[in-house]
Amino acid sequence: MKTDAPTQKRTLWAWTVATFFGAGFGKPGPGTWGSVAAVLLWAAYAFAFQPTAQALLIALLIGIALTLLIGIPAATIVARESGRHDPQIVVIDEVAGQWIALLGSHANWRHALIALVLFRLFDMTKPFPVRRLEDLPEGWGIVLDDVGAGLYALGVASLLHIWI
Repeated sequence: MKTDAPTQKRTLWAWTVATFFGAGFGKPGPGTWGSVAAVLLWAAYAFAFQPTAQALLIALLIGIALTLLIGIPAATIVARESGRHDPQIVVIDEVAGQWIALLGSHANWRHALIALVLFRLFDMTKPFPVRRLEDLPEGWGIVLDDVGAGLYALGVASLLHIWI
């Protein structure tokens, strides 16, 4: 007899990446935990290594590329294995979106906080056309709507940085 129940098998690398090393298991609001983890990793790199603005930008771009290249398949696998369309524990999408929101930020807490608040706002409200990206199949829909929210946050944060 065949059942449609979710499988108990877990692909370790996919669950590790998709939950961003366990941040997705944070309660309440796993997405916020994923965003905070992304900001803390960005801040740790910025304050520990004191990179130039260009080096910080390059590091973020590499991080974003990796989260997309590895995160989309990981999100797909976790969604399938959990039996959920968009599991809340998958936060690699928040990491990608948050790092996008940080692209224009100076390495200080004020800019980090602005990027964090704006990204969470756009991630939760999903303004047009971001919500439509959720309709993409599997990991693509899970991740790319947060990329859209990150782009909105980057745009608004860039405008705010002119005055702040």
